[in-house]
Amino acid sequence: MANYQDLFNISGKTAVITGGTRGIGEMIATGFVNMGVKTYVTSRKADACAAIQEKLGCEAAPFDLSQNEGVDAFGDWIAEREDKIDILINNAGALWAEPLETYTEEGWDRTIDLNVKSIFFLTQKLLPQLRAAAQDKGTARVINIGSVEGLTTPVWENYAYPISKAAVHQMTKVLANKLAKDQITVNAIAPGPFESKMTAFVLGNEQGKSAVGSAMPLGRIGQPEDIIGLSAFLSSPAANYITGTVIPLDGGFVIGAKSWD
Repeated sequence: MANYQDLFNISGKTAVITGGTRGIGEMIATGFVNMGVKTYVTSRKADACAAIQEKLGCEAAPFDLSQNEGVDAFGDWIAEREDKIDILINNAGALWAEPLETYTEEGWDRTIDLNVKSIFFLTQKLLPQLRAAAQDKGTARVINIGSVEGLTTPVWENYAYPISKAAVHQMTKVLANKLAKDQITVNAIAPGPFESKMTAFVLGNEQGKSAVGSAMPLGRIGQPEDIIGLSAFLSSPAANYITGTVIPLDGGFVIGAKSWD
């Protein structure tokens, strides 16, 4: 018999959120802390980690996940503190924009390494804690943050970014298939326009927000409660039977957004 009171409850769980000091990562971290989740956050900058730790009361530490050395170091840091991880949110990402004719290997590698490689190797590194949580509580979660740009053809000249996010979506399915036997579900969220440093070039002022929002079928850009709600749902018992999915969180962008460029 289901306990309906706990169906959407995630309090008491332990979560790791990469790229958690700003944008979507900070939104999720804020929601999780306020829902009673023990939350660990990392990003590249020490001052940003110190600020989010003071602001939210989570634990935060700076690591560069674009290189395997940073992934290993962060995984070791987590292992010193937790034997079990219920939720891994792979959110850290980078964007590099440059004309096709001059797009650099540096921009390509930086984007692919952080957006794709780090997700795979951090998930690999934390498998012992994820498996331990699943064995103890019945399930564990990996949630990868993709993008609608991995589902569509973007107008911006940010070539490696949409390619990397399409790879994240496919990796989600591959890992979901492999880890299902361990009762670790793997899903991806593909956000549309949310306000962040990465989207500041278009959403950095009210005019931009209005233009982009009016182009969405639902008439607005994403709000913190949108990403918090979906992340919490996928982390909760209500999502125990969902794995290998890529869920657009986009106000209808994929099905019918008008151009705002």
